[in-house]
This record gives sequence, structure tokens and C-alpha cells, in this order.
Amino acid sequence: MATFAHITPARCTQLGSALSAAGLTWQDNGNQDRPELLTYTVTDPHGRRWTIDPATSNQITPSRPASLWQAACTDPFHRSDVLSARMAAAYIRDAPAAE
Repeated sequence: MATFAHITPARCTQLGSALSAAGLTWQDNGNQDRPELLTYTVTDPHGRRWTIDPATSNQITPSRPASLWQAACTDPFHRSDVLSARMAAAYIRDAPAAE
């Protein structure tokens, strides 16, 4: 069974800092104490809404322990690999405008 023990308050702070540093508007749903329900909502430079959710334990590779987050957008549909906080922020910031 997957666990979310890898999502700590420090990791949540790290993600928030990375999103802010990338110039993205974001908010979380306040479930840091229940990571299985944790979701961040982020607006990219093109006005699209993204969600960032924590990866489950079976998605995390030992060689990339800081890669804990997965971003998704439905307009058009994009889903990232499991990324670090900094890379998730960059992925959203740099996503090309829909054509």
C-alpha cells in the first residue's frame, strides 16, 4: 500500500517557495496533515489552472528522493512526470501556450 510519509511540512514549504520564486499564483487546500488529500492549485502565465499532488511511495524512485510532486492541467491535458518542487514550478511556468 502506498504511503505519503515523504510529504512533510518542510516539503510543502519548499513547494510553496518554488512556486512563488517562479512567479506563479498558487494556493493549497490546507491538508498538509493529510497528504493523501493535499492538492495545490496553480495558475500559469497563460491563465491555465494546474493541480499539483504528492506522489505516492510507489512513484518515487530511490535515485530521485526529492521528486515528490506531479502537476496536471486539463486545458489542454498535460501531466508531468514526478518532479522536485523546483522542477514542478518550472514545468508549469514554462508550459507552452495552447495552440
